[in-house]
Amino acid sequence: MMQRLTSWVPALMLLILAAVTAWLEHEVQPPQGQADGKSRHDPDYIVENFSASRIGPDGRPQHTLYAKRMTHYPDDDSTHLETPRLVSFRAKNETMTVTAKTALLSGDGQNAYLSDGVRLVRSARDANGELVVETSWLHLMPEAQIAKTDREVRISDANMLMTAVGLELNSETRVLKLLSHVKGRYEKKQPAR
Repeated sequence: MMQRLTSWVPALMLLILAAVTAWLEHEVQPPQGQADGKSRHDPDYIVENFSASRIGPDGRPQHTLYAKRMTHYPDDDSTHLETPRLVSFRAKNETMTVTAKTALLSGDGQNAYLSDGVRLVRSARDANGELVVETSWLHLMPEAQIAKTDREVRISDANMLMTAVGLELNSETRVLKLLSHVKGRYEKKQPAR
């Protein structure tokens, strides 16, 4: 009987070794991802040369977005835009136009991050001429009508040129805050004689 038990010991040891090896293999493998594609950052749709408008309660457009290309990613619900142009319509014949080389829109539509050659132009109104703000990066919150950046900005109109680092603009209240390193020059243009 002892001889029979001794002959089974190597087989039992091999069986235990195989079980431990299988358990270790299972423990060191990374967890399996879902096969629904949500863990990947692949676009689910691409639209070229498009425009989209938001209409107000009075039936007039509030703002219109144009872009050369729009790419949407379902994993984070973000939208990437090439050469976006956002035109906000204000009082009669007054617009605010923002352009850039690229933009990223958040999934909830509450934030837009514009970069590379950002240019904001407020159309002429009343006795004021066109106002131009230029920067390399801008965070827009369209519903709150707020724009801000922590980068260098250049602001100009027919009579003035200002530079600063950082800006906060509330287009509802028409308050523009320059945050630091503000420099400016104002020269009233003389009327032609």
